[in-house]
Amino acid sequence: MPGVVTGLNMAGHAFVQPGEGVITHPPVYGPFLDMPRNVGGLQQEMELTRNPDGSYCIDWDAFENTITVQSRMFLLCSPHNPVGRVWTRPELERIAEICARHDLLICSDDIHCDLLYSDQAHIPIASLDKEVSQRTITLMAPSKTFNIAGLSSSFAIIQDPQLRKKFIKAEKGLVHGVNLLGLVAARAAYQEGQEWLDQLLVYLQGNRDLLHAFVAQQMPGVRMALPQGTYLAWLDCREAGVNENLGDFFREKARVAVSNGIGFGKGGAGFIRLNFGCPRPMLVEALQRMKTALDAR
Repeated sequence: MPGVVTGLNMAGHAFVQPGEGVITHPPVYGPFLDMPRNVGGLQQEMELTRNPDGSYCIDWDAFENTITVQSRMFLLCSPHNPVGRVWTRPELERIAEICARHDLLICSDDIHCDLLYSDQAHIPIASLDKEVSQRTITLMAPSKTFNIAGLSSSFAIIQDPQLRKKFIKAEKGLVHGVNLLGLVAARAAYQEGQEWLDQLLVYLQGNRDLLHAFVAQQMPGVRMALPQGTYLAWLDCREAGVNENLGDFFREKARVAVSNGIGFGKGGAGFIRLNFGCPRPMLVEALQRMKTALDAR
């Protein structure tokens, strides 16, 4: 497939009828919010719960209460973009149990699954057991891990033959063939890229830790929890005293482009997403510019 976003929409076209519900867990990557509308479905949002330390968890009662007779599919972001959670086995097992009990399909975007820190381990929800695998569509790509998003190559793992047949049928008119350059790059990355990835993760963890310390020590009114995965930081700026659009503020006052949290749905207002997957000197310069802009407001 050209990309995981295409996969999300193909899953919607394949399995969601107009008026059927698609459950998302915002704040979440924007295309998760777009997919239900793109296929004429009903968007059903189960907002993640923010803990006092800035980390996020799932309110299980809220999850159950979001499900209605119209609900058809749950979109799982694993690891989660933008809050950086790596879901634990008990969490995934409970998600799977709820989805099975309500006969929900699971579409799991695992695109950041290689980008984990410290003792974190990615568990594909489809790997829990055979029953879960038969109701799950797993979307993956080498693009985030190996920085080859421009080659537009992704893939879906669908173990149930009937689901796979429907998904392939939904490709007609949307996906016209495999991108050969992307296919070759993906094979090279997965076969030869482990040493590079090991070094990358050490570097990214250093960036993450530097960012976390800088925010805590030099940016009063801004808070962040350590991401367990991805190269994205979710910064809480609600007490920073910025009364304008956060994306505009940092772009115009600091010359730093960030993603405004509003675009990630419920729970995103007052937050920004910062990409720290860059050379460390660039990250330091960006943070210093942001601090100067905040100090001068």
